[in-house]
Amino acid sequence: ISSSYASERAATISTSTATPSTSVGPGMEGDPGESEETTHFSIVDATGNAVSVTTTINSWYGSKVTVAGAGFVLNNEMDDFAAKPGTPNQFGLVQGENNAIGPGKRMLSAMSPSIVLGKDDELLMVTGTPGGSTIITTVFQTISNVVDYGMNVVQAVNAPRVHHQHLPDQIYYEAGGLSESVVAELQDLGHTMVERSDVSGDVQAILIEDGAITAWSDPRRGGMAKGH
Repeated sequence: ISSSYASERAATISTSTATPSTSVGPGMEGDPGESEETTHFSIVDATGNAVSVTTTINSWYGSKVTVAGAGFVLNNEMDDFAAKPGTPNQFGLVQGENNAIGPGKRMLSAMSPSIVLGKDDELLMVTGTPGGSTIITTVFQTISNVVDYGMNVVQAVNAPRVHHQHLPDQIYYEAGGLSESVVAELQDLGHTMVERSDVSGDVQAILIEDGAITAWSDPRRGGMAKGH
Protein backbone atom coordinates (compact mmCIF):
# COMPACT_ATOMS: atom_id res chain seq x y z
CA ILE A 1 0.00 0.00 0.00
CA SER A 2 1.44 3.38 -0.95
CA SER A 3 2.09 5.96 1.78
CA SER A 4 -0.17 8.48 0.07
CA TYR A 5 -3.09 6.02 -0.07
CA ALA A 6 -2.52 4.97 3.55
CA SER A 7 -2.56 8.63 4.63
CA GLU A 8 -5.72 9.22 2.63
CA ARG A 9 -7.48 6.31 4.35
CA ALA A 10 -6.16 7.29 7.79
CA ALA A 11 -7.63 10.76 7.36
CA THR A 12 -11.12 9.21 7.31
CA ILE A 13 -10.67 7.83 10.84
CA SER A 14 -11.62 10.01 13.82
CA THR A 15 -10.10 9.35 17.27
CA SER A 16 -12.66 11.56 19.03
CA THR A 17 -15.94 10.17 17.76
CA ALA A 18 -17.34 7.06 16.18
CA THR A 19 -17.48 7.13 12.41
CA PRO A 20 -20.75 5.82 10.94
CA SER A 21 -20.03 2.83 8.74
CA THR A 22 -22.33 4.23 6.07
CA SER A 23 -19.96 7.17 5.60
CA VAL A 24 -16.94 4.97 4.94
CA GLY A 25 -16.67 4.08 1.27
CA PRO A 26 -14.24 1.99 -0.74
CA GLY A 27 -10.94 3.51 -1.77
CA MET A 28 -11.77 2.96 -5.42
CA GLU A 29 -15.21 4.27 -6.25
CA GLY A 30 -17.33 2.77 -8.97
CA ASP A 31 -17.07 -0.48 -10.87
CA PRO A 32 -13.94 -0.57 -13.03
CA GLY A 33 -15.75 -3.04 -15.27
CA GLU A 34 -14.22 -5.44 -17.73
CA SER A 35 -11.53 -3.90 -19.88
CA GLU A 36 -10.73 -5.26 -23.31
CA GLU A 37 -7.12 -5.69 -22.31
CA THR A 38 -5.03 -8.47 -23.61
CA THR A 39 -1.32 -7.55 -23.84
CA HIS A 40 0.80 -7.08 -26.94
CA PHE A 41 4.46 -6.28 -27.48
CA SER A 42 6.46 -5.72 -30.67
CA ILE A 43 10.25 -6.02 -30.71
CA VAL A 44 12.99 -5.45 -33.29
CA ASP A 45 16.69 -5.82 -32.43
CA ALA A 46 19.78 -4.25 -34.00
CA THR A 47 20.26 -7.15 -36.42
CA GLY A 48 16.68 -7.10 -37.68
CA ASN A 49 15.25 -9.99 -35.70
CA ALA A 50 11.56 -9.29 -35.04
CA VAL A 51 9.02 -10.56 -32.55
CA SER A 52 5.29 -9.85 -32.40
CA VAL A 53 3.48 -11.40 -29.42
CA THR A 54 -0.09 -11.11 -28.19
CA THR A 55 -0.85 -12.85 -24.91
CA THR A 56 -4.00 -13.02 -22.83
CA ILE A 57 -5.89 -14.71 -20.04
CA ASN A 58 -9.03 -13.65 -21.94
CA SER A 59 -11.25 -11.95 -19.37
CA TRP A 60 -10.70 -10.32 -16.00
CA TYR A 61 -8.61 -12.76 -13.90
CA GLY A 62 -9.20 -15.45 -16.53
CA SER A 63 -10.87 -18.49 -15.03
CA LYS A 64 -10.42 -17.05 -11.51
CA VAL A 65 -8.27 -20.08 -10.64
CA THR A 66 -4.76 -19.52 -9.25
CA VAL A 67 -2.01 -22.12 -9.59
CA ALA A 68 -0.95 -22.94 -6.04
CA GLY A 69 2.60 -21.82 -5.33
CA ALA A 70 3.11 -20.44 -8.84
CA GLY A 71 1.49 -17.02 -8.49
CA PHE A 72 -0.47 -16.81 -11.72
CA VAL A 73 -4.07 -17.34 -12.80
CA LEU A 74 -5.32 -19.68 -15.50
CA ASN A 75 -7.01 -18.28 -18.58
CA ASN A 76 -10.59 -18.90 -19.67
CA GLU A 77 -9.85 -19.14 -23.39
CA MET A 78 -12.62 -21.74 -23.65
CA ASP A 79 -14.92 -18.73 -24.02
CA ASP A 80 -13.40 -18.32 -27.50
CA PHE A 81 -15.33 -21.44 -28.44
CA ALA A 82 -19.04 -21.08 -29.08
CA ALA A 83 -19.99 -22.61 -25.74
CA LYS A 84 -23.62 -22.11 -26.78
CA PRO A 85 -23.84 -21.62 -30.56
CA GLY A 86 -26.03 -18.68 -31.51
CA THR A 87 -25.58 -16.93 -28.15
CA PRO A 88 -23.25 -13.91 -27.72
CA ASN A 89 -20.04 -14.49 -25.77
CA GLN A 90 -18.52 -11.89 -23.42
CA PHE A 91 -17.37 -9.79 -26.41
CA GLY A 92 -20.77 -9.87 -28.09
CA LEU A 93 -19.63 -12.29 -30.79
CA VAL A 94 -22.29 -14.70 -32.02
CA GLN A 95 -20.82 -17.90 -33.47
CA GLY A 96 -22.13 -21.13 -34.91
CA GLU A 97 -21.64 -24.87 -34.71
CA ASN A 98 -18.29 -24.77 -36.56
CA ASN A 99 -16.74 -23.18 -33.47
CA ALA A 100 -18.57 -25.36 -30.96
CA ILE A 101 -16.54 -27.17 -28.30
CA GLY A 102 -15.31 -30.54 -29.52
CA PRO A 103 -12.41 -33.00 -29.19
CA GLY A 104 -9.24 -32.16 -31.09
CA LYS A 105 -10.43 -28.66 -31.94
CA ARG A 106 -8.80 -25.27 -31.38
CA MET A 107 -11.03 -22.29 -30.72
CA LEU A 108 -11.18 -19.31 -33.03
CA SER A 109 -9.22 -16.28 -31.85
CA ALA A 110 -9.07 -12.64 -32.94
CA MET A 111 -5.46 -12.23 -31.77
CA SER A 112 -3.38 -11.04 -34.73
CA PRO A 113 0.30 -10.48 -33.92
CA SER A 114 1.74 -9.39 -37.26
CA ILE A 115 5.08 -9.04 -39.03
CA VAL A 116 4.84 -7.26 -42.39
CA LEU A 117 7.46 -7.70 -45.11
CA GLY A 118 8.15 -5.28 -47.96
CA LYS A 119 8.31 -5.92 -51.70
CA ASP A 120 11.74 -7.51 -51.44
CA ASP A 121 10.87 -9.51 -48.30
CA GLU A 122 12.62 -6.95 -46.11
CA LEU A 123 11.23 -6.26 -42.65
CA LEU A 124 8.76 -3.38 -42.91
CA MET A 125 6.51 -3.42 -39.86
CA VAL A 126 5.87 -5.24 -36.59
CA THR A 127 2.53 -4.64 -34.93
CA GLY A 128 -0.37 -6.00 -32.91
CA THR A 129 -2.92 -5.00 -30.29
CA PRO A 130 -5.22 -6.17 -27.52
CA GLY A 131 -8.94 -5.46 -27.85
CA GLY A 132 -10.97 -8.68 -27.96
CA SER A 133 -13.15 -8.82 -31.04
CA THR A 134 -11.79 -5.46 -32.28
CA ILE A 135 -8.25 -6.78 -32.75
CA ILE A 136 -8.59 -7.86 -36.38
CA THR A 137 -10.02 -4.57 -37.63
CA THR A 138 -7.55 -2.54 -35.55
CA VAL A 139 -4.48 -4.38 -36.85
CA PHE A 140 -5.79 -4.30 -40.43
CA GLN A 141 -6.42 -0.55 -40.33
CA THR A 142 -3.00 0.16 -38.80
CA ILE A 143 -1.19 -1.83 -41.49
CA SER A 144 -3.37 -0.37 -44.25
CA ASN A 145 -2.63 3.15 -43.03
CA VAL A 146 1.07 2.50 -43.67
CA VAL A 147 0.96 0.32 -46.78
CA ASP A 148 -1.97 1.88 -48.64
CA TYR A 149 -2.00 5.46 -47.37
CA GLY A 150 1.69 6.13 -46.76
CA MET A 151 1.31 7.19 -43.13
CA ASN A 152 4.21 7.14 -40.73
CA VAL A 153 3.91 4.93 -37.67
CA VAL A 154 2.58 7.70 -35.42
CA GLN A 155 -0.13 8.69 -37.88
CA ALA A 156 -1.05 5.07 -38.57
CA VAL A 157 -1.56 4.23 -34.90
CA ASN A 158 -3.25 7.48 -33.90
CA ALA A 159 -5.72 7.56 -36.80
CA PRO A 160 -9.42 7.14 -35.83
CA ARG A 161 -10.81 3.64 -36.29
CA VAL A 162 -14.00 1.90 -37.32
CA HIS A 163 -15.17 -1.59 -36.38
CA HIS A 164 -17.83 -4.09 -37.44
CA GLN A 165 -17.93 -7.68 -36.19
CA HIS A 166 -20.97 -9.04 -38.05
CA LEU A 167 -23.09 -9.32 -34.90
CA PRO A 168 -24.25 -7.12 -33.31
CA ASP A 169 -25.00 -5.60 -36.72
CA GLN A 170 -23.54 -2.17 -35.97
CA ILE A 171 -20.67 -0.02 -37.23
CA TYR A 172 -18.66 1.49 -34.38
CA TYR A 173 -16.59 4.54 -35.22
CA GLU A 174 -14.39 6.90 -33.27
CA ALA A 175 -15.10 10.60 -33.17
CA GLY A 176 -13.58 12.06 -36.31
CA GLY A 177 -13.23 8.65 -37.89
CA LEU A 178 -15.98 9.24 -40.42
CA SER A 179 -17.30 12.49 -41.82
CA GLU A 180 -20.91 13.47 -41.14
CA SER A 181 -21.74 12.94 -44.81
CA VAL A 182 -20.32 9.40 -44.79
CA VAL A 183 -22.20 8.56 -41.58
CA ALA A 184 -25.43 9.88 -43.10
CA GLU A 185 -24.87 7.94 -46.32
CA LEU A 186 -24.26 4.70 -44.42
CA GLN A 187 -27.38 5.29 -42.34
CA ASP A 188 -29.38 5.83 -45.54
CA LEU A 189 -28.14 2.43 -46.70
CA GLY A 190 -29.56 0.90 -43.52
CA HIS A 191 -26.46 0.65 -41.35
CA THR A 192 -26.68 1.29 -37.61
CA MET A 193 -23.94 3.75 -36.69
CA VAL A 194 -22.56 3.95 -33.14
CA GLU A 195 -20.04 6.65 -32.21
CA ARG A 196 -17.66 5.73 -29.38
CA SER A 197 -14.95 7.68 -27.60
CA ASP A 198 -12.58 5.00 -28.86
CA VAL A 199 -13.06 1.74 -30.69
CA SER A 200 -10.53 0.02 -28.44
CA GLY A 201 -7.10 -1.30 -29.06
CA ASP A 202 -3.63 -0.55 -27.74
CA VAL A 203 -1.48 -0.86 -30.84
CA GLN A 204 2.26 -1.36 -30.37
CA ALA A 205 3.89 -0.78 -33.74
CA ILE A 206 7.39 -0.57 -35.19
CA LEU A 207 8.12 0.71 -38.70
CA ILE A 208 11.42 0.07 -40.48
CA GLU A 209 12.19 2.36 -43.42
CA ASP A 210 15.55 3.10 -45.05
CA GLY A 211 17.34 1.43 -42.16
CA ALA A 212 15.63 3.60 -39.55
CA ILE A 213 13.52 1.99 -36.82
CA THR A 214 10.58 4.03 -35.51
CA ALA A 215 8.30 2.76 -32.74
CA TRP A 216 5.04 4.12 -31.40
CA SER A 217 2.62 3.12 -28.64
CA ASP A 218 -1.11 3.77 -28.89
CA PRO A 219 -2.04 6.90 -26.87
CA ARG A 220 -5.47 5.39 -26.20
CA ARG A 221 -3.99 3.22 -23.44
CA GLY A 222 -0.97 3.07 -21.18
CA GLY A 223 1.83 1.45 -23.16
CA MET A 224 5.09 3.00 -24.27
CA ALA A 225 7.78 2.72 -26.93
CA LYS A 226 11.37 2.18 -25.76
CA GLY A 227 14.67 2.02 -27.61
CA HIS A 228 18.05 0.79 -26.36
